[in-house]
Order: sequence, then C-alpha cells, then structure tokens
Amino acid sequence: MAGYFQRQLADYVEYHRDPWNCAMHVVGIVLLFTGATLPLTLVHFSVFGVEVSLAVILALPVLVYWLMLDAGVGLGILVSMIVLLSVATAIGNQVSTAMMWSIFVVLIGSGVAAQTVGHKVFEERQPSMVDHPTHFLLGPMFVMAKLFIALGFRRDLAAILAPVPTNSLSIR
Repeated sequence: MAGYFQRQLADYVEYHRDPWNCAMHVVGIVLLFTGATLPLTLVHFSVFGVEVSLAVILALPVLVYWLMLDAGVGLGILVSMIVLLSVATAIGNQVSTAMMWSIFVVLIGSGVAAQTVGHKVFEERQPSMVDHPTHFLLGPMFVMAKLFIALGFRRDLAAILAPVPTNSLSIR
C-alpha cells in the first residue's frame, strides 16, 4: 500500500502548501481527536476480561488502516493516539459530565475553527476532503509525515511533501 499512500499524500499536499495552514492542521487534528474521543472514553466494555473504552474500540479500525498505508507513520500515530487517549481519559475521569461536554464542545469547535482558518485564510482554498472525502483520514498521516521529515526521517516522503519551488522569472 506504500504506492497508494504516496499517491494519496501527493494529492493531499496540493491542498496543504502553506506552512501556516499546516500548523493549523496540527492544532486542529489534535483538538478534534481529543474532543471526539473524550465522551467515548467514559463508555467501557470487557473484552477478553480487559476493560476497554469505546474510544479505543472505535480507534482501532482507523489505526489498522493507517498502519496498512505506512507502518512507520502509522506507528507514530499509534504513539500519539495513546497519549491523546490518555489525556482524554484523564479529563473524563476528573470532571463532571456537564464539564466534559463543555470541554468536548470547545475542543471540537476549536479544532474545526483551526482547520477552517487554515484553509480560508492561509491556503485560500477549500479543504481537500470537500473534493476527496477519503482525505478526512489522511490528515493525521500528513501531520505525522511532516513531523518525521522535520526530524530527519522519511526522505521518501520529503520529496512528495516538498514545497513547490517559486518561479525564478520575475514579471515586470
């Protein structure tokens, strides 16, 4: 699936060239994931004698998809997912139900706002998932790939995500 992932990433990056839009996506994706999983961490099931939250159960299929697209990037997301699920669980365990839903609304609203500002203000283009609904699942992969590249890993993806060179010819 590496070729498929690289083709999807190449298409996705066309909607995410502005560095400020990319930064807004980092913030937005973290807020959206944490917000979306927050209420799900309060619902638990016993799976083979182990208590597991609904957040974990629902996150597993998309995690498997990400791991199939690219094992390295998927493992990076797994680590991030563990941290964010832990944060959501800690919040859910410490606050009242009303406060949890208030935090949920703030996180989701802020996450959507960050994505919207990124596209409208900085990218001046509609979100990629409007044209390609499957790109909804590529955002975390894109952000993690950018992190890996910034840390000096994944040169194969760096070529795909590289900024478009500006035209060196000036118009007078």
